[in-house]
Amino acid sequence: MIPTPIEPAAAPPRVGRLPSGARDAITDVAGVTVGHCTLAHDGCQTGVTAVLPHGGNVYTDKVPAAAAVINGFGKSIGLVQVEELGVLETPIALTNTFSVGAVAQAQIRAAIADNPEIGRAWPTVNPLVFECNDGYLNDIQAMVVAGDHYARALTGAGVDVAQGAIGAGRGMSSFGVKGGIGTASRVVEGGGRRYTVGALVLSNFGTPESLVLAGEHVGDRLSATLATSLANEVAAPEKGSIIMIVATDAPLDARQLRRLSLRAGAGLARTGSVFGHGSGDIALAFSTAYTVPHAVPHQDATMPAVAMLHETRLDPLFRAAADSVEQAIIHALWHAEAVTGRDGHRRASLRDVLAL
Repeated sequence: MIPTPIEPAAAPPRVGRLPSGARDAITDVAGVTVGHCTLAHDGCQTGVTAVLPHGGNVYTDKVPAAAAVINGFGKSIGLVQVEELGVLETPIALTNTFSVGAVAQAQIRAAIADNPEIGRAWPTVNPLVFECNDGYLNDIQAMVVAGDHYARALTGAGVDVAQGAIGAGRGMSSFGVKGGIGTASRVVEGGGRRYTVGALVLSNFGTPESLVLAGEHVGDRLSATLATSLANEVAAPEKGSIIMIVATDAPLDARQLRRLSLRAGAGLARTGSVFGHGSGDIALAFSTAYTVPHAVPHQDATMPAVAMLHETRLDPLFRAAADSVEQAIIHALWHAEAVTGRDGHRRASLRDVLAL
């Protein structure tokens, strides 16, 4: 049975002064859509989430992108080519650690279906899959995620984004309670222009005593409340992960996008993370302002000329990235309902534990 996300009655704490987009989601960046496939039965608590940068063929019309590995305790695939070429060739996929290979293969098959010359007359394709370890709630050794689940996430992609224990976030934990998928957006204006920055996170990090909610240190309270149920975890070292996806409609090149992706770390730090030894903390940023064509009409063709935003105009985008990532983490915690999974392991919802 696939769970229906439960919308909390109260509003979550809000971060910063910048206005949000209409949905307060990454999909406020025009063209971006998000889809989930959730697997939730007995010890199987996992899934796939896909982020599509636009509605066309991502292989033939690539978007500029860059990543920042804040702490590299992770098993993602595709980052080397993103660093080298600065573009995306597939949608971005999120799943559990042991399902990276299956989802990457599904991405390759989907790209070939749309572009039959991949790997023949054309170069191969670079799948891009990020992961977090959901093994506390999910029987990760069962490796139940298959190519069809990625296809379902793509088919279901839209602008309304379910949050919490959904898709790849189904089995994730944060701060000793339920984690998962969260999203948010911020809008900046200046010089007669208006730009949107949106973030989506797969939140699976944090020790209970560290939690900070919109500047309020609630970790001691959370730690004390969980002390009986999580006696062996409250003082345990950080060993979780978080994936942070940042999208913008501002015209930035790959170098500028890497700078933007680094600011996701500021939002992450505000929630209480110190990027611990066992935590895989990775951010990727992309722009929808233009696309880079895969094919060129003739041998002497040049790259399309695009006027990039000046460096001195980046600070508002940096703030928007930090605020939207922090807000997305709060949303992941706020929207996640309690889940019981493998061997009876359970994660309560933050709102239930702290009576928020």
